[in-house]
Amino acid sequence: MTDQETVIIKTLDVCKVYGSGDYEIKALDNVNLTIGSGEFVAIMGPSGSGKSTMMNILGCLDRPTSGRYFLADEDGSDLNKVQVAQIRNRRLGFVFQAYNLLPRTSALENVMLPLIYSSNGSSVSEEQQRAQAMAMLEMVGLVDRAEHQPQELSGGQAQRVAIARALINDPTLILADEPTGNLDSKSGNEIMALLSDLHAQGRTIVMVTHDPEIAAYANRVIHFMDGHIEADVHNGHSSDRASEIIKAIPQSDTGAQVPAEGD
Repeated sequence: MTDQETVIIKTLDVCKVYGSGDYEIKALDNVNLTIGSGEFVAIMGPSGSGKSTMMNILGCLDRPTSGRYFLADEDGSDLNKVQVAQIRNRRLGFVFQAYNLLPRTSALENVMLPLIYSSNGSSVSEEQQRAQAMAMLEMVGLVDRAEHQPQELSGGQAQRVAIARALINDPTLILADEPTGNLDSKSGNEIMALLSDLHAQGRTIVMVTHDPEIAAYANRVIHFMDGHIEADVHNGHSSDRASEIIKAIPQSDTGAQVPAEGD
């Protein structure tokens, strides 16, 4: 990252400790990390390396035991529950391995949810919310599945709905936790091509993955080991493979859902 780039993520001596005394486990140990606007970063590491704990802190789902975490210009280290919820809704877009879509709720309504939670009686009408959600579904190629419920979607389609939901509030940062973990290789490649396309549009993305081939889509790969950053490797900014795959994404895919692999 150059000095001229806007800092989106900055951690200062972040530690996370679970338990105490003889049972103390230091999941993160004085982690210092800076991620700039428009970067696509993959976080890797074996089980117990601290990568999932780091992702939870970046997503304001957990807070450090010590140290500071800044998201853009906001210090997320000592906020109360209401302030944290506001940051998550306003600043962050989440993409989970298991999609986390509401059952018995249409794709369109699932995409609308962040708008509903953030409106709090604002002047944004339901009609406007539906129009915004439909625009997001169009972006991910699923307008024709707008009224389908999650059980009527393939794994790849469900993850695209989740990505549309993550984008609806125009977040500062997209956090993707094993976004291809429940997908076959074809659907996984299509999801990664879509994320690569979003990165090419200037989105900042941080992704946890155990798969080196998936990490190769990112322009930077950070390896965690025993609560430390073991390596920080820059892959460059081009992804010819992703560009080719994004062109081939149809309006609806037939990718089958497969069981998630262990971390």
